[in-house]
Parts: sequence; C-alpha cells; structure tokens
Amino acid sequence: MNQASDKLDRKLRESVLLASRAESDRLMLADAVLAAALDGRRALTASERAALQQSPLTLRRLRQLSIERRVPAAWQGSDGLLRAASGGAQLTGLVTDDGCWTLHLVEQDGRWQVILALAAHAPFAARLLRERPTLRVLDGAGATVLQGQLDADGECESAWPFMNAPGPHFQQHGAGFRVEPVAR
Repeated sequence: MNQASDKLDRKLRESVLLASRAESDRLMLADAVLAAALDGRRALTASERAALQQSPLTLRRLRQLSIERRVPAAWQGSDGLLRAASGGAQLTGLVTDDGCWTLHLVEQDGRWQVILALAAHAPFAARLLRERPTLRVLDGAGATVLQGQLDADGECESAWPFMNAPGPHFQQHGAGFRVEPVAR
C-alpha cells in the first residue's frame, strides 16, 4: 500500500468512527483525562481505552481537544484597517484582517453603538467563549473605542465614545483598529 492510499484509508476509518452514534451515549472520560493522554502526561488505562472506543461522543470530544491543542496557546490580538469607502455611505462595520472579528457600528437617533462580534470560525473562538475575557478595541491612535467582556453569544457592546461619527474618527486616527485581550 502506498503512502497516499494509507493516508486515505486512515481518514476513512476516522470518518466512520466519528460519524457513528450510540444509543444513550454520554461523555465517558473527563476533559482532564483526555488532555493528559493527548499531552503524554499519562497513558489511558485499559478500561479508559475501552470507554473511548465504546463512546463516539467521547471520541469526538478527544478529537476536538486535539484540534484545540494545534491552535496557538494564546490569542494576542487582531488588527484591521478601514477600507476605502464606497459612494460616501456611512461606515457600518469593520472586519479584522484575519476575519475573526467584526466591529458593527449602528446609528440610532443620532447616537452610535459599537458591537464587537467574534466569528464562529475563529480558531480561538471556543476558548474565548469558554473563558469570556475582557477585550478592548483600540483605534489607530491607541484610544479605546470599546472595552468589555464577551457575552455567551461572542459579542461585546457599548456606546460610541467619541464626538465624531465612526467613519471620520477612524480616518483621522490612523485608519486602523486593534482587538486585543485586556491584561489582568
């Protein structure tokens, strides 16, 4: 068997295992046990290996923990730039260069609201939703646009803190922004 077909065979076996369902399945092993096995801190016992093989749900959890391990240990921040305006329309949103964050700018009755939203596909989304850290958004000059804690939906919101509307403000202050965790 050549290397390509061996890899394909391994992927097919993995797909079959992960797709299977078992009646009244539940997590059979704690995350701490699975993480210790993934890290090589301890081997699974025979009964733990049997539980893993009999519980597709536990096997999928092991796979998710494995995927999360490949993500950099700590997200340090995401940067974005104000893109060229089209047709003079009001600025209603900005997206970070990595596509992980959207800054929504909503005008209502002459006042602006800022909503920071985490993209579900962000590689660090599960970790941030679990930890719910305090975040801040800085404009290109380093002034705080928004600071707050993520909610369960991956959003954080506050009133626009500046006199100028968002479009002119960002243009006058470096045309960029940064989303970052607040050091504790």
